Amino acid sequence: MENAKKVSEDYQLAGQLTQKLPQAKGWKEVWFKKIRGGLLLGIGYLLSPLCWWNDIFFNLPIAYAFGYICSGLSPDLLLPCTIVGYWLSNIAGILLMQFGAVDVFADKPKEKNLKKELLTGLVSSTAFTIVVVALIHFNVLDTPDLFSGKESVNLSSLLPMTLVTSR
Repeated sequence: MENAKKVSEDYQLAGQLTQKLPQAKGWKEVWFKKIRGGLLLGIGYLLSPLCWWNDIFFNLPIAYAFGYICSGLSPDLLLPCTIVGYWLSNIAGILLMQFGAVDVFADKPKEKNLKKELLTGLVSSTAFTIVVVALIHFNVLDTPDLFSGKESVNLSSLLPMTLVTSR
């Protein structure tokens, strides 16, 4: 009878050990996910509008490349597509930060809704862009005069009249 109890205890112990084995495998997956999330968070920060020095090294070359590719269709598309490329690089940065933060800070894996996350990132980026354009329009933020020659860039000609009106 004692042998039966001992065998029963051994089976229980073996069952407990086998239940803990997947957790050991999950440990590596969790750290991989956290490292991947940290990389996405870092790259996203470098592309996002939250990093003040990133434009000259990351966003403007990406935006110019986008504008240059679009100018192959029409030379007049260089400046508008550069602006769109800049906006898209900032949106990509915010989305990468969002995905990375979820990987780094989420304790329990949950089901991802990619459509909802993309929509949230797009709405927040668009709201940020509208706020910055409004702050520039109402002279709260001052922009440098990059085109000091006779030919300056007129935002009214590039954007719809509902967003920017002449001052």
